Amino acid sequence: MDKTGLYRGEEISRIFYRGREFLVLPGVYEPAEDTFLLAENLRVERGERVLELGTGCGLLAVLAAERGGKVVATDVSEEAIRCAWLNAWKHGVGRRVELRRGWLFEPVKKMKFDLILFNPPYLPVEEEDPRWGGGKDGRGVLDPFLSSLSSHLSGRGRALFVQSSLSGMGETLEKAREQGLGVRLLSGLRRFFEELWVVEVRPF
Repeated sequence: MDKTGLYRGEEISRIFYRGREFLVLPGVYEPAEDTFLLAENLRVERGERVLELGTGCGLLAVLAAERGGKVVATDVSEEAIRCAWLNAWKHGVGRRVELRRGWLFEPVKKMKFDLILFNPPYLPVEEEDPRWGGGKDGRGVLDPFLSSLSSHLSGRGRALFVQSSLSGMGETLEKAREQGLGVRLLSGLRRFFEELWVVEVRPF
């Protein structure tokens, strides 16, 4: 491994967001329209406690830290954690992004946040790839997320996450309200076979 944190000969991809380069290691979800849609709706106040679930390459965690957030970012993938670490240091926020490995809220038990970000795997496919496969109905990760969400939001907290039209917007609205959360759709994007939405939820 060299001083950049990369192994000699390691194949990496590079993606650009607003002219800025982010590294993507093999096996790590490569940011696309869904990530960028969430990024365009990201608002962080200085000092806010921010959690990003499923950080992938860490793009959103980096943006949140740059805007003054105190960021914890999690992922089930060891390679994703390493990739996010590389990008955090590459963009000068390595000391402001804490990385923890684990599924959903497991690494942050009993912790509360002012902002929670999540671009969940939402495609309704049965393949087990955790980067995009959300199970048969696309809700295999989304439902457990919604069930635990309210217990990790501060009194003024809110969450932003991506929802696909293929994975049941009506169910999401119903489950959020069951958890005492108000729902607002911030912006959307039509793709070939689906619509994507950024959903904001807050305690009533």
